[in-house]
Amino acid sequence: MTAQIDTEPIDEGVLMSFVFRAVDEVGATLNAALVVLGDKLGYYRALADGGALTPSELATRTGTAEPYAREWLNAQAAGQFVRYEPDTGRYVLPAEHAVALTDEESPAFLPGLFQIALGTVADSSHVVEAARDAAGIGWHEHSTDVHLGCERFFRPSYLAHLVDDWLPAAGAADKLREGAAVADIGCGHGASTILMAEAFPRSLFVGSDYHAASIDVARERAKEAGVADRVRFEVASAQTLDTGRYDVVTTFDALHDMGDPVGAARHVHQVLADDGVWMIVEPMAGDRVEDNLNPVGRAYYGFSTLLCTPASLSQEVGLALGTQAGPAKIREITTAAGFSQFASVAETPFHRVLAVRK
Repeated sequence: MTAQIDTEPIDEGVLMSFVFRAVDEVGATLNAALVVLGDKLGYYRALADGGALTPSELATRTGTAEPYAREWLNAQAAGQFVRYEPDTGRYVLPAEHAVALTDEESPAFLPGLFQIALGTVADSSHVVEAARDAAGIGWHEHSTDVHLGCERFFRPSYLAHLVDDWLPAAGAADKLREGAAVADIGCGHGASTILMAEAFPRSLFVGSDYHAASIDVARERAKEAGVADRVRFEVASAQTLDTGRYDVVTTFDALHDMGDPVGAARHVHQVLADDGVWMIVEPMAGDRVEDNLNPVGRAYYGFSTLLCTPASLSQEVGLALGTQAGPAKIREITTAAGFSQFASVAETPFHRVLAVRK
């Protein structure tokens, strides 16, 4: 005999409210592709430069087909990314939105975030298999949109805060001005390394990453920036960086991706000078789940599920800290590695900066 299960009566109003919220989520999911499309086709730039435009005018300015421009504009208007003017049939990109969608040097720049999100979602079928098999997915296994989007999202924040705010807060700026040996671990395309090298010409820098394709890009970027004489990039994991002595070590948005962050921290302890500082920059997070139930935390938990946790699980140990590990968990890792001083020294809506010493 089957037991009768009592259920609460369904509130149709609550149900339909959720349904329409979910429909809005579908629109937001599709909009990730639309933002990347608009970025790549130059739609946002044309709107920023041209003022109010019709679909025909936007298509002409960008050398694209009018039907695509028309439907893209309507989708952007429905999502309130652009403003539609019914009386003229024109579309306007507000000045504030133009900053967020076209200014790659502004910390508010967003297309990189959409690009990494689109690439991450495109690879999500592999995460289904990995979750069932308790397996991982390496950074190198993801699409180019993930790699490029990551740099385009994080670099504007580094540009705005790294030299003037974060390094001074961590107590590293004076060392760099005088001339220091610096290791930038998990450097990706080298944006952080190159920005530091440009600002502190007396210091020497080693950027390292296990992803060989990213290191190739970093080397080219260093040449273009004119800092190749004081920056060396090498393919190496956090545990295999050469055992020189460094006055400053930096790790940007990478510690939580590592399979063995404690092992990485022990290696940093080994190569860091006794009076040196390790500056760790991590995605903004609190220590409790409830601290992170907000728009930024939601995005980071999404990346954690589909990108960062699989990356950690693809490596030895596979600790899988997650993108929202929080400062207490990072402190545990550094303490286990032998460090005795730990402080949260700066933050932005997207980042927390930690200074660690022996």
